[in-house]
Amino acid sequence: MANIVAIVGRPNVGKSTLFNRLTESRKAIVDESAGVTRDRHYGKSEWAGKEFSVIDTGGYVKGSGDIFEAEIRKQVVLAIEESDVILFVVDVTTGLTDLDESVADILRKSGKNVVLVANKVDNFNRMFDHAEFYKLGLGEIYSIAAISGSGTGELLDEVVKHLSDDEPLSDELPRIAIVGQPNVGKSSLVNTLLGFERTIVTPISGTTRDTIQTHYKGFGFDFYLVDTAGLRRKDKVRENLEFYSVMRTIRAIEESDVCIVMIDATVGLTAQDIKIYHLAERNKKGIVMLVNKWDLIEADEKNTAKYEEEIRAKLAPFNDVPIIFTSVITKQRIHKALEVALEVYQSRKKRISTSELNRVMLAHIEAYPPPATKGKYVKIKYVTMLPTETPHFAFFCNLPQYVKEPYRRYIENKIRTSFNFTGVPISIHFRPKSD
Repeated sequence: MANIVAIVGRPNVGKSTLFNRLTESRKAIVDESAGVTRDRHYGKSEWAGKEFSVIDTGGYVKGSGDIFEAEIRKQVVLAIEESDVILFVVDVTTGLTDLDESVADILRKSGKNVVLVANKVDNFNRMFDHAEFYKLGLGEIYSIAAISGSGTGELLDEVVKHLSDDEPLSDELPRIAIVGQPNVGKSSLVNTLLGFERTIVTPISGTTRDTIQTHYKGFGFDFYLVDTAGLRRKDKVRENLEFYSVMRTIRAIEESDVCIVMIDATVGLTAQDIKIYHLAERNKKGIVMLVNKWDLIEADEKNTAKYEEEIRAKLAPFNDVPIIFTSVITKQRIHKALEVALEVYQSRKKRISTSELNRVMLAHIEAYPPPATKGKYVKIKYVTMLPTETPHFAFFCNLPQYVKEPYRRYIENKIRTSFNFTGVPISIHFRPKSD
């Protein structure tokens, strides 16, 4: 199960600095994909073998004066609902404020795992300035200096105590999430699917913060439809649409194997759509793009080839994904979307033998070897597929540090065309191998 850690607190206490500290710690280890623009509000972290998502709520608070308090309270309420652990950040340089007490009051009543973080303890004279925050009644206080990283190790030790271990479902059925911006037709698609005759719907129990995974069986399909309670609670959505949809989207993506990313044909691919797409890509999920409301496009403008070309240009460099034009209202190509999503799921699970990989890929490498760098030639000896949940390929060579990004893309494209990984993010690693 996905773990989410949210950072909350009043403005200017250092939430974003702490967010950057926690997420950057992972970057060199795991994030090897090129061309991925990080969303500054969402990142991944890892500590003591446990992986989790970090969300900085500060970036979503807008307004000034009295508006701040109302907005911050909304963020805290949503963080309580969606997160496994909440980091409540306070500032020792300004001391305890009324707004700190207001946030603490909500957190105390929540019953959630709350870790109180006293930030900006960046010199010896401030070592004991955190003591007044014990008045908040939130237990132990972790003193840190987010800007330098001091104290974050002890903080992370405490955080991971409250994170659950990944527990896969009891069976191996695919998990398909339908994600996208509000009003693109996600709820209509879910309701249409669950409203089909002869379907068997069995809810799987979970807590209020979890995604809902509904067993969908009918018309030759058998999978879990990953939905979120938030899609059905319109009143909550109005409170803070952007932050709420981001929280729900992250959890749905992380609980799934394949994401159907829905966009509105009448609006086109927006910056927010691309962010959602990259969330799925970054998490190495299978992806299908669904262009909904195609029935609303005028007949003389229905050029699918041109529309598809424009989408792929915006999704580059990873744009090898199926794109399906549909109308949920008229039920046009809904079954096609499910068929393709399940094909992507199978591709994501695909295993290719070392002998087959070497037979195919070494021929491509011989036809176009890595360009020389500083007079040195890279010689790739062999390739293997790593025993990971998602497709990772290791190429063993004499000088892995001299393999440049254009050649990495060449290798990835040859893997895709040779073994059909459409819709599946793959990872390429070049590793040292002596003669």
